[in-house]
Amino acid sequence: MKALWVDVRPWDKELATTAIESGADALVVDEAAAARELGRITTIAPDGDLVPGQDVFWVEISTKESEEKAAQLAGGGMVVVTTTDWTVIPLENLVAASDRIIARVSNVEEAELALNVLEKGVHGILVETRDPAQVRSIAALLQRGEESLPLVTFTVSSVRSVGMGDRVCVDTCSLLIDGEGLLVGNTSGAFLLVHAETLENPYVAPRPFRVNAGPVHAYTLMPGGKTTYLSELGIGDSVLVVDARGQTREAVVGRVKIERRPLMVVEAERDGTEVSLVLQNAETIRLVGEEGAAISVVDLEPGTRVLGYATAGGRHFGMAVDETIIEK
Repeated sequence: MKALWVDVRPWDKELATTAIESGADALVVDEAAAARELGRITTIAPDGDLVPGQDVFWVEISTKESEEKAAQLAGGGMVVVTTTDWTVIPLENLVAASDRIIARVSNVEEAELALNVLEKGVHGILVETRDPAQVRSIAALLQRGEESLPLVTFTVSSVRSVGMGDRVCVDTCSLLIDGEGLLVGNTSGAFLLVHAETLENPYVAPRPFRVNAGPVHAYTLMPGGKTTYLSELGIGDSVLVVDARGQTREAVVGRVKIERRPLMVVEAERDGTEVSLVLQNAETIRLVGEEGAAISVVDLEPGTRVLGYATAGGRHFGMAVDETIIEK
């Protein structure tokens, strides 16, 4: 997720509290002590965790020369930039040149513009406002996710039991809703959307914070386009929650449960692209149908249409690489 900084100078306890409660990553303050009394938060101050002029630089973009100065300073730290008339071109140039650009904004409209520059957007946002409501709105904008994923429909080709194995439940620190889940796959080239345990069931109570995601070896798609093995997730990691429309948001992992359970493998295809996923063989485990409704794995059969995501395969430590890698 993009970085969220909030300027609370001169000191404003209400604004600082709102920022921390909204998930801000850092506060810009005159002195660090007051901010630290409110909670564990990175401070940007002469006596802070990040020091202006040393770790963070401020540049107002008004000329080509100031733009070049900002790009140069980004080689040594984060650069907070202000564009005098909020023209997009200077931001585009800076985002293309560096991943260390923080855009100074005062409202949601400016934040949304900065977050979509050259599609990938700036590294983060510095909010300058005295209005706590604006801080909350901008924080919510960042938490909605940077962009949507183009989910596609796969057609199930086979479903079969494969015996016992170790499966992973991912318990998040967020309440998920109907239609949301994690993208999980046996390979890094294609994923199926595994639904969260949000639905009523005669056997167990809903666990809307949980996704019974798959076996220990499976990949899940993470923020920033990375992947990780389900078995490598741990407390405090951020996972990418995706809904049936492809909208994304991040959730923090609170617990990972690995238990031995009976498993089944689901195989599906779309226009020559194949996807497969091993899942626990239980009626409470669900994928997402093409209309967005959850489908229990025990009801899957050849011809069932489910949502997933296809990407370029080939990963090295979770990062996409352009080399010959065969996964099957």
